[in-house]
Amino acid sequence: MKKRKLKNGFRNIIFFIVFASVSVFATEYFGLWEKAQSIFDNVKLDFGKVYVEKPKVRIIDESSKTRPVGVSINNNHAAWPHAGLQDAYLCYELIAEGGITRILAFYKDQDTSKIGSVRSARHYFLDYILENDAVFVHFGQSPQALSDIKSLKIDNLNGLYDSSVFYRDKSLNKAYEHTAFTTISLIEKGIKSKKYRDESDEILLKYSPTKVDYSSDESIKDANNITIEYSSYQTTSYVYDEETMTYKMFMDSKAHNDAVTKKQYTVKNIITYKVKNSSISSSDNKGRQELDNIGSGDGYYISNGKVIKIKWSKKSRSAKTLYTLANGEELVVNDGNTWIHIQPTGKTLKIE
Repeated sequence: MKKRKLKNGFRNIIFFIVFASVSVFATEYFGLWEKAQSIFDNVKLDFGKVYVEKPKVRIIDESSKTRPVGVSINNNHAAWPHAGLQDAYLCYELIAEGGITRILAFYKDQDTSKIGSVRSARHYFLDYILENDAVFVHFGQSPQALSDIKSLKIDNLNGLYDSSVFYRDKSLNKAYEHTAFTTISLIEKGIKSKKYRDESDEILLKYSPTKVDYSSDESIKDANNITIEYSSYQTTSYVYDEETMTYKMFMDSKAHNDAVTKKQYTVKNIITYKVKNSSISSSDNKGRQELDNIGSGDGYYISNGKVIKIKWSKKSRSAKTLYTLANGEELVVNDGNTWIHIQPTGKTLKIE
C-alpha cells in the first residue's frame, strides 16, 4: 500500500513538472508569436512591383559609345602564332596576293596587351573599316590603299609614320616584317594624339543575349566540321565543341593558338560567303587583288553546331553589309565573337 502511494506521488510530481514546462513554453511561444505578428502588422510589404533585369549581351557593351579599332593582321604562315585575336569581337579573313590571306580584327572596350603581327593595308580592307566606323591600324599599304585612305579620309594609324603606336618584338626568330605589334593602350594614345573621333554608335551585327533558335528554318543542318579553302596556301577550318558550344579554330590543319595565352582560339559565330576576286591589272606586278564585294549573294550562318542559309548585300563601300534570313528578316547572331570569311569563288567550302 505504501509503495502504491509512493508511485502515485512521483507520478503527480512528474505530471506537475511537465505541465509547468509546457505552460511556460506555450506562454513564451505565443508571446513571441504575438510580438512577431505585431511587428509584421506594422510593416507594409509591397510585392506589386517586381523588377527583372533584362539579359545583356556580353561580347560588347551595346550601350558603349567607344569607337572600334580595326587592325590589319598578318596571316603569312611564317608569322604565326598570332597574338590578341581572342579579344576581338569581330574578325574578317580576306584574300590577298599570292593566295595569302589577311585578317581584320576589330576591338572595342578592350585592354589587349599584344596584338599582331600587324601588316599593310589593301584598298578593299577599307570597305570593312568603313562599315564598322572604325579607326584603321596598319603597317604600310598598297598604292591603291594609300590613294583610297586619302580620298575616303580614313582615320588611320600607320606604322610607317606613327611609330609610337607600334613596337618590334625582337625576341622572335622571324623575318623583320613579321615582328610589328601594337597594344590597345598604344592605339588609344595614337587616337588621342591625332585627335580622331573616339565615339561611335555603329554596330554591324545584331546580337541576342539568349540562345538564338533557328530550328524552324527549312535550311538548317548539322555543322560540326567546317572547311573554308582560300587557296592552295591557306585553308581555315573549325571543329565544333559541344561542351563549350563554340568552334575550335584551325589554320592549315594546325590548331590556331594564341602566342600569349597559348590557348586555341574559339569562335561562337561564323559567317561565310563567296565573292569573285581578280588581279588588279598587268601594271601591278605584285599580284594585288580586286574584290567584287559590292552587290549581293548567298551565304551561311554557323553557330551552336548548326548551319542555315542566309543572304548578304552591300550597296556601297561605306554601307554596312546586311545579313538576312531567307524570309528577309535581319540575321540575329548568338552572343559571342564572330568571324566573317569572304571566300574566293571556285574554292571549296565543306560544312558537315
